[in-house]
Amino acid sequence: MKRVWITSLVAIVLMQVAAFSQTAATKSVTGTVTLFNKETKSLEVKPENGTPVPIKLLPNTIVQRIAPGATTLANAATIAASDIAVGDRVLVTLAANGTDVLRVIVMAASDIAKRDEADRQDWIKRGISGVVSAKNGDQVLLKIRTPRGDVQQTIAVSAKTIFRRYAPDSVKFADAKLSKLDEVSAGDQIRARGEKSPDGMRVEAEEVIFGTFLTKAGSVTGVDASMREVTIKELGSNKTFIIKVTADSSIKQLPVAADGRGPAPAGGPGANVSQIVETLPVGKFEDIKPGTSIVVSGAKGSDADRLTAILLVANADLLIRMASTPSGRGGTLVFGAGDGGGLSVLGLQ
Repeated sequence: MKRVWITSLVAIVLMQVAAFSQTAATKSVTGTVTLFNKETKSLEVKPENGTPVPIKLLPNTIVQRIAPGATTLANAATIAASDIAVGDRVLVTLAANGTDVLRVIVMAASDIAKRDEADRQDWIKRGISGVVSAKNGDQVLLKIRTPRGDVQQTIAVSAKTIFRRYAPDSVKFADAKLSKLDEVSAGDQIRARGEKSPDGMRVEAEEVIFGTFLTKAGSVTGVDASMREVTIKELGSNKTFIIKVTADSSIKQLPVAADGRGPAPAGGPGANVSQIVETLPVGKFEDIKPGTSIVVSGAKGSDADRLTAILLVANADLLIRMASTPSGRGGTLVFGAGDGGGLSVLGLQ
């Protein structure tokens, strides 16, 4: 699963490290290794928003590896140039002539993946999530729907709690802005992690991430593969919406049985929808066809008829039925740990 926030975060970390290794006369390139030839010691580095840059290592080029999250070279380990791999994040320091490579600082893709998975598991283990129903002093109250009915959870915050809010039209955790308790409103989707009570119904929050999300459920009426856009007819209103699926969007898919019905997802009788979605297999954009039922969530943006997907679940008929209330009105929020400790969100309004 692609870690939607790693690219920007590591770029920031590497640029901080650069301050310890550059002089005013040097230049640098930060990005992901997309090509590496061990025999010629040549590679291509793709910046976050740019075209790949060709790099040729010299015999005296210093190559060092640092751990994800490092902000200095104090614990950097010298490695061979041949240890660089496609997918690694690198900071390449160039001499004043713009071609000679003085130093390459590497964050290995495997190390990033390990940290990313550990962070994701920590959000699951120590996190709670749901829809904000109210605020009471330094507490945020959540409404959670499970197959056994609605429950309430509590997020207790303090002056040490770090708040972040998703940016409009963004699907990246890295784009979330620093925020505060005052900006949390009823109806927001929210997730917090910290010390949980034994019953899991309360957390003393160290971190909080929240946002105002739109969720659409409906049937696909068209697919534009070149634009990676899906047109849907919304369930209930029959309104038409265009869903933009980017490289940072997370796609999940309910399996389809031979009879055309999806089997019951894993998670157990007490699992909420968030836990169920977490267990679903990764889907592909190419598998989304006209007639496919989907549920999609994204940050609320400026265009009411378009939505950039944070999380899209295909073949979602069973999920929609599970999320529906007995009266058929509304539904439940799904707010799960997303890529690299970020968040994936899904709710039915």
